[in-house]
Amino acid sequence: MRKRMIYCFFLKKESEGQDFQFYPGKLGSRIYENISKEAWNIWKVKQTILINEKRLNMLNVKDRKMLEKEMIKFFFGNNKIVS
Repeated sequence: MRKRMIYCFFLKKESEGQDFQFYPGKLGSRIYENISKEAWNIWKVKQTILINEKRLNMLNVKDRKMLEKEMIKFFFGNNKIVS
């Protein structure tokens, strides 16, 4: 199977795209088209840290919206740190 290559907005380089859309809606489409597998994996670590540090409950709509805002800031904001 041939890998889907994209220009990753987060990593600022050509990288392997995700196999499918992990997040729903327009935001999910934007992430699928512009965020690589590598960047998504970096986000998953950051997301786990945020959930634990802020004691978020993913059954709570307010907590999910807060996490979504953090994800948008992480991928598309100006304050990115890439290791």
